[in-house]
Amino acid sequence: MTEIDVAIVGGGPAGLSAALLTAKNGLHTIVFDTDDTAMNKARLRNYLGVENVMGDEFMAVAREQVDDHGADRRQGEAVSAVERTDAGFRVTTDEGGYDAPYVVLASGYPCDLAAELGCELGKYDTVAVDVDCETTVENAYAVGEAVRMPKIQAAISVGHGATAAIDILWKERNEPFHDYDKAVHAQ
Repeated sequence: MTEIDVAIVGGGPAGLSAALLTAKNGLHTIVFDTDDTAMNKARLRNYLGVENVMGDEFMAVAREQVDDHGADRRQGEAVSAVERTDAGFRVTTDEGGYDAPYVVLASGYPCDLAAELGCELGKYDTVAVDVDCETTVENAYAVGEAVRMPKIQAAISVGHGATAAIDILWKERNEPFHDYDKAVHAQ
């Protein structure tokens, strides 16, 4: 088994957002990305700061950014199971097993992995979460389509991923956590 801090199942906007913040802030993060995201067929014209970009181009930039911040992105490695363990969670793929104290379920809809893990489902059979995107299973988070299938948008997905990541970082540091980068000004 490979031990990590955060296992993220799904490499769409929500999963990559969570991975960016956890990896950038020093947590050993692994992302299982099968590239099965609707974003590949989207056109972003309603995303703050982006006037017009194709979804596949957005995804390429997002993956590069996540890679540059040190996340271990497993492109094409599909997750077959997520189970609770004494130390957190075991994520299983055809390549092996990975243990982590935190898991972020960003694999979209339907929410089979979340249901198998024991997460409570809510309206529309989406995953029930609190304001931090934590499910009813402690230290398991659900983001993106898994939470808001009938009312989803790229910015919402990215925000969910960031919300889950900030909560994980807060727990790990046992103090309030904010991810603000300071501007560097030439002197």
